[in-house]
Amino acid sequence: MVRSVFFLFFLFNITAWGQTEYEPSEAYPFGQPNPNAPKEILDFAPLIGLCDCLSQTRNQDQTWAEPVKMTWEFKYIMNGMAVQDQTNKADGKHSGSIRQFIADSSKWYVHYYSSAKPTTVLSVWEGNKKEGKIVLYKKQKAPNGIDGFYKLSFYDINNDSYKWIGEWVDTKETISFPTWKIDCKKRKKTQKLSDEEQIKAAAKAFSASYLKKDYEALAKAYTNNGKIFPTNAPIIEGYEAIKKRWSGSSGYTPIEHEIIPEEIVILGDTAHDYGIYKGKNKNDDGTEISYKGKYVVIWKKRNNEWKMYLDIWNRIKD
Repeated sequence: MVRSVFFLFFLFNITAWGQTEYEPSEAYPFGQPNPNAPKEILDFAPLIGLCDCLSQTRNQDQTWAEPVKMTWEFKYIMNGMAVQDQTNKADGKHSGSIRQFIADSSKWYVHYYSSAKPTTVLSVWEGNKKEGKIVLYKKQKAPNGIDGFYKLSFYDINNDSYKWIGEWVDTKETISFPTWKIDCKKRKKTQKLSDEEQIKAAAKAFSASYLKKDYEALAKAYTNNGKIFPTNAPIIEGYEAIKKRWSGSSGYTPIEHEIIPEEIVILGDTAHDYGIYKGKNKNDDGTEISYKGKYVVIWKKRNNEWKMYLDIWNRIKD
């Protein structure tokens, strides 16, 4: 019975982790595409991140209004199975959408929402990527009653910039009337941190989990076969054993913790890192004790995420 309960607990934790591993994180602020998603999830890959843009709309007299500054952010959501974007404009008008590719119909479906015009039913565009452009349509009659579509196109797409245009077209697309256009440039280092930055972010996340006594998060910071080498203790290996070791401390509450790397060397999917750690604990009797130590960590990249494989540390005497 005990073994069955343990197995179910272990299975639940592995399943829960698997449901969130492609969500936005410190290492990947805008998430990652799920390898189980339709391959078209990568259509929006060059747009993922944060862009600075200029937005122009057409005035009632058919002239173009002055450009409005805005940011346009794209990220993977639903554990990497869909894309969400949002705009924040200098004029206070904001909008966004949820973008899902449905394999059965071989189309993208885009559900649009806006702060300026909240609605109980979201507008829906549908379309595909073709000839280097992402083109979406929604049925819409012209003011004179002619059947047609409102057409949205992403074009001139590369890893640094893209353009977008909204236009009314007739059903044969022989008539085109643009009403909105946007020009965007990607901010540097917004899509993904470098490997070294990811390791530093993982170290900061470890300290944060330690201070919160989140022992599950601490154990998940290691590979499945990870090993720790505490001072004056045998080698401890594996998720459950490592979690038990971190949760077994008593008699004090951690109030400060910091990991300070002195060198990080990346070698493919393996890295080594050494440096200093320091912190402060508050004992149950109210006294506080500061400490300092040195460490060496061997990291392994698993599913595009850096995790500790070997973690060795010991205290430095004052």
